[in-house]
Amino acid sequence: MTNAKIFWVDDEIESLTSQKLFLEQKGYEVATYTNGFEAIEAIKQHQPDIVLLDESMPGISGLETLSEIKAKFPLIPVVLITKNETENLMEEAIGSKISDYLIKPVNPNQVLLSLKKILDNKRLIAEKTVTDYQQEFRQLFTAVNDNPDYNGWMDIYKKLVFWELEMEKSNSPEMQEILHTQKQDANAEFFKFISKNYLSWIGDKVTDKPVMSNNLLKEKVLPLLEENVPIFFILIDNLRFDQWKIMQPLFADLFKIVNEDSYYSILPTATQYCRNAIFSGMMPSEIEKKFPNHWKNDEEEGGKNLYEEDFLSSFMGRLQKKDLKFSYTKVVTNHEAQHLVGHIHDMLNNDLNVIVYNFVDMLSHSRTELEVMKELAGDEIGYRSITKSWFEHSSLKQALRKIADKKIKLVITTDHGSVQVRTPYKVVGDKQTTSNLRYKHGRNLNFNVKDVLAFKNPRDAGLPSPNVNSSFVFAKEDGYLCYPNNYNYYVNYFKNTFQHGGVSLEEMIVPVIQMESK
Repeated sequence: MTNAKIFWVDDEIESLTSQKLFLEQKGYEVATYTNGFEAIEAIKQHQPDIVLLDESMPGISGLETLSEIKAKFPLIPVVLITKNETENLMEEAIGSKISDYLIKPVNPNQVLLSLKKILDNKRLIAEKTVTDYQQEFRQLFTAVNDNPDYNGWMDIYKKLVFWELEMEKSNSPEMQEILHTQKQDANAEFFKFISKNYLSWIGDKVTDKPVMSNNLLKEKVLPLLEENVPIFFILIDNLRFDQWKIMQPLFADLFKIVNEDSYYSILPTATQYCRNAIFSGMMPSEIEKKFPNHWKNDEEEGGKNLYEEDFLSSFMGRLQKKDLKFSYTKVVTNHEAQHLVGHIHDMLNNDLNVIVYNFVDMLSHSRTELEVMKELAGDEIGYRSITKSWFEHSSLKQALRKIADKKIKLVITTDHGSVQVRTPYKVVGDKQTTSNLRYKHGRNLNFNVKDVLAFKNPRDAGLPSPNVNSSFVFAKEDGYLCYPNNYNYYVNYFKNTFQHGGVSLEEMIVPVIQMESK
């Protein structure tokens, strides 16, 4: 970063002439001041990019000057230069948020290195990110087009998420666009993969298949049971893998991350299907058959996820775990959240504690309906950021902090993800056809077969068949399904919103993370 403006504050500034000339030859603009008062007044007039500050000066000291600068201009980086390396001084300086410190006597290259580290850090990281992605691009392209299996797709998606988060650090719209296109291409191939393989995963036809919603508890949670070590199984509704990654450091502050895994959500990637499948250990058609009074189809009135605790109890009985002591808590309101914080210690006496959090799902719906949320979560970066901010200040984090010092196991997961929709597709159906944007079911559906994955016999896919001739269709990639009536209005209203229910990497490959006490 050349032409950066440096303020160098030192009562013996004349002795630093050679260093000043050296930096100017490197392209920096250097202004010098002999005391803190002068420097603070100068900063008020013309803010520099960085301040080099001597710790020991007559009058107002370096640390006092530092405090004044940080109080008025907290974003200006300050490098403290000192002869004194005592522990108390360093603690006070670091506590005042210095960006770096140098020990006198300093040579010009030391100063230059510190400046580059601070001022050029973002640029250097961005350039390295772009270079590394360029090298990875070909490998990802090959992997996507090399007929990957379900494990291969999980690896590909994790790599795409990694580069998506890394590319946020770059200042290269061109490379970000290339990554976006590569992700689109991956989703197109993933749709073909799901279309070809999904039905074979239903039932007991094949043994080589991914962990899915209906066997998540059996495969990923119950094997962790250990005497006197309670498991907290926390399901954050509608949490994508990239949202987990952005929250990961906050969890890592509290717990040791043992295993970062993923599983496949069933279709439709919607709460009533996926979450009921998780807690019952069944596909939706089996739930409808075994619990006819508890299952409600899309078009029926009433809550669709009211019996998860009953499903879980029945599931544990079928697995001969009737003696398992478990609790079930659903958090939707602030009152329920505060109750969890106040009573989470009581759960330490259980073998398994299930906690369902609905915030992220509500966020995606409010993103569609509220103008202010469209502004805050207008794109992928904003959507991730607001999710991280929620968890950072959430009652869930408060509750987890209260048990972080206990011997526990923690599993964080979700029921499905979501995708930002951009491409509208027309679907025609009768009045009984459902209104969902990423999937629809009904009789006599009319659609372009290239736009959707269609199951003409829902029971083949483990889904209920509410009526004779009912079928399901699922939008591919970033598509959303609109009726011809008021087509343009709905296309514009829902474009760029986050939806779920269809076939995409973001919706189907979702995190399941195992942690334990540190």
